[in-house]
Amino acid sequence: MTQKKLHPSVLKFKEFVKNNPKIIKEVRDGKATWQELYEDWYLLGEEDQRWETIGTEKATEPETSNESKGDWMSNIMGMVKKMDPNQMQNHINNLSQALGAIQGVISQFQGGNAAAGSIKPPEGPKNPFGFRKD
Repeated sequence: MTQKKLHPSVLKFKEFVKNNPKIIKEVRDGKATWQELYEDWYLLGEEDQRWETIGTEKATEPETSNESKGDWMSNIMGMVKKMDPNQMQNHINNLSQALGAIQGVISQFQGGNAAAGSIKPPEGPKNPFGFRKD
């Protein structure tokens, strides 16, 4: 495998992160991005007080179930407020088209004419009685 050579400062930051596993947890919990942390590290340095406080905020404040429920609801409401109705409509249309395509493929495998949306009963003989005219 060919690996792109990283800038020396990025390599130093990676080494810093390996020595401070709380930073990885910070990113995985969604509290910060790698870009933000790298910029802070680059500007503030390794000895800044910010790195000592990472991961300790939650340990000092225990959560109660009511607070977590309220926090969950506020997160949901915040996401609903941030939604763009036009973008949601586009996503719904794309999903609808994808489902229609999947239904079309399934109906082709099931035997043909069901793609038109009308399911025909099995055809028997046109005249169920086999009497002939004499």
